[in-house]
Amino acid sequence: MYKIAVAGTGYVGLVAGVCFAEVGHQVTCVDIDEEKVQLMKSGTSPIYEADLEGLMQKNYAKGRIDYTTDYAKAYRDADAIFIGVGTPEQLDGSANLTYIANVARQIAETIEHDCLVVVKSTVPVGTNDKVEQFIYDFLPQDAKGLTGNSSGTSRKIRVEVASNPEFLAQGTAVRDTLQAARIIIGTESKWAEDILMKIYKPFNIPVVSVKRRSAEMIKYASNDFLALKISYMNDIANLCELVGADIQDVSRGMSFDERIGSKFLNAGIGYGGSCFPKDTKALEYLARQNGYELKTVKAAIDVNTNQKTILFKKATKRLITFNGLKVAVLGLTFKPGTDDLREAASLENIPLLLEQGAEIHAYDPVGKVNFSKEYPEGQNGKGSIKYVESIKEALEGANVCFVFTEWGEIKEIQPEVYKELMRTPLVYDGRNLYGVQDMKDVGVEYYSIGR
Repeated sequence: MYKIAVAGTGYVGLVAGVCFAEVGHQVTCVDIDEEKVQLMKSGTSPIYEADLEGLMQKNYAKGRIDYTTDYAKAYRDADAIFIGVGTPEQLDGSANLTYIANVARQIAETIEHDCLVVVKSTVPVGTNDKVEQFIYDFLPQDAKGLTGNSSGTSRKIRVEVASNPEFLAQGTAVRDTLQAARIIIGTESKWAEDILMKIYKPFNIPVVSVKRRSAEMIKYASNDFLALKISYMNDIANLCELVGADIQDVSRGMSFDERIGSKFLNAGIGYGGSCFPKDTKALEYLARQNGYELKTVKAAIDVNTNQKTILFKKATKRLITFNGLKVAVLGLTFKPGTDDLREAASLENIPLLLEQGAEIHAYDPVGKVNFSKEYPEGQNGKGSIKYVESIKEALEGANVCFVFTEWGEIKEIQPEVYKELMRTPLVYDGRNLYGVQDMKDVGVEYYSIGR
């Protein structure tokens, strides 16, 4: 088993570290936030993710995982260092590699023996080449074997960088790591390939070994293909409304074709989260930098941007104004099973509702805390927002309801509940959770996507 350090304790780093410990490796997770480190030592996960806390507590008790802000101690004698820090989107669509560079420099100035550095963060094609050079640039001269020390001897450290992109989905990240369909590794030497093969052997999952740049591209190509499927179905859904077809019938008919598959065919109000929006823009930016136009990916970005506010646009055709109306919002996170709000539809629509003076009553089982950091409870501009503890409280006396996230408890609401609780049973459903006829039968005025 290997001694592994993991830089970053977000979705990528923390889940990877815990899963490495679960299969028997000795793991130290590094973060710059001491309060967060103490929280993790206590067995509490800083992110909402199914099954994660149980594995954290189990492996911490067994001494297989620890958390620290002391990167020097963690990196000094690690066999492999996995980088799982953020690469946020910049204004021009490119990836911000500042956090990657910071960790790379810390590694260079700290390691004392041969070490494999593995980048799990999503980075533009060619980044790992730069990371390897950056680490070498900041290695002490004696570590490069170029100069001797006072005793007349020299040391030379072998350090290489490998690519190991993640393919986890928030809400199922632990399962996606321990039961992945495949593991992608990108290396430039047999030495690096062998280390990664041994690290991943206990997972008993097929490993696809390629060159570094191919591994980097596999990540982007995979995510952008899925984003393309979602945007394509949303485009078709919008056309379905115009010609009188039902997108759910269309997607069901398509799903039997094994060339197409059944996943990512659900129409809605667009994709969100930490991957698809950022990765589509980053790949489109990379193409432009190389003098090429990725027309399909650009189209997916455009469709997704327009799709996020399609419900609001529908509602403005029906209502004169939202001023003074009680607006129920069901779901704040970009998807169920996570407290992540990045690129969530709620972040696009709620500002528009507040600008028109809406009195929002928002329900989400886990997303309220994060959302309130952006929009504190109370008056927000012309409108106001209140975070409620139940769906009933949100719906009671509401003039209109928007459904943004398909949480299980929201899907289970019976159509008659809207009719009974709302002052005006007017529902805009961005996730197609209910039958059109079912809602009509109980007297709910219902608008969905592509139906």
